[in-house]
Amino acid sequence: MKNFALLLGVLLTSINQLRGQVTVEVTLDQEEFLPGESLSAAIRITNRSGQTLHLGADEGWLTFSIESADRYVVVKTGEVPVTGEFTLESSKRAIKHVDLAPYFNLSKPSRYSVTATINIKEWNREVVSPPKAFDIIEGSKMWEQEVGLPKSPDTTNQMPEMRKYVLHQANYLRRNLMLYVQVSDASGKVRKVFPIGPMLSFGQPEPQVDRMSNLHILYQDGAKTFSYTVVNPDGDVLIHQTYDMPGRPRLKVDEEGNLKVVGGTRRIKPNDIPAPKISADNAQTSRP
Repeated sequence: MKNFALLLGVLLTSINQLRGQVTVEVTLDQEEFLPGESLSAAIRITNRSGQTLHLGADEGWLTFSIESADRYVVVKTGEVPVTGEFTLESSKRAIKHVDLAPYFNLSKPSRYSVTATINIKEWNREVVSPPKAFDIIEGSKMWEQEVGLPKSPDTTNQMPEMRKYVLHQANYLRRNLMLYVQVSDASGKVRKVFPIGPMLSFGQPEPQVDRMSNLHILYQDGAKTFSYTVVNPDGDVLIHQTYDMPGRPRLKVDEEGNLKVVGGTRRIKPNDIPAPKISADNAQTSRP
């Protein structure tokens, strides 16, 4: 019995030392998500073991589990793919980026926590991260519309492929209203959900769909500022711009049938889509 207790003590000491030598941490780019929204996580692996680690060769070298606040284990729809073999020298840190949303059933609003586990095969040991908490929240539907995708010349006699655009507003971090776009297909499967940006409680968005089935959204996001975003049926952002008052911006169809913003003053910002072009006259220089 004494020998067993001694062996158990040595084993626990070895595991605790390993956890101190190699650590894993999960970080998220935000704390609250809508169902179907991308759940982007960064996995930080720090090596202080004094040895070089060889990771990523096996499919199951990095795995994830998610639990709800009531200890319910969230069902997986697949294993999160984390590819790419690499070496991690001692005193170095590696970061792996993954999207967890497609591989877990996170349709129910609740408080959750995610844990990452790395399997160090050459040591026959596992290292588990501390749980990282996040919330799945409900949005309030503001507007929706079904659209058919434009046909190519060789599909003129076929039924059009359908998409549905939905605008949601949600109390992000329970302080700020955030406007979200959801794009789903005819079966109801959500293809993409993402936030456009913060909005004012009294600023009702002005959504319109153009002849190419792109969604244009113009809404007030500040006391004197408006945000303009164009999203295509795949959920890709084609345009993101900012307009200032005086003069209230609005959407208008031109003579060629294209939607555009009239009124207000366009303000160039670094996060514009497409990226702004800086002319030589506007370029800033600094002394060394």
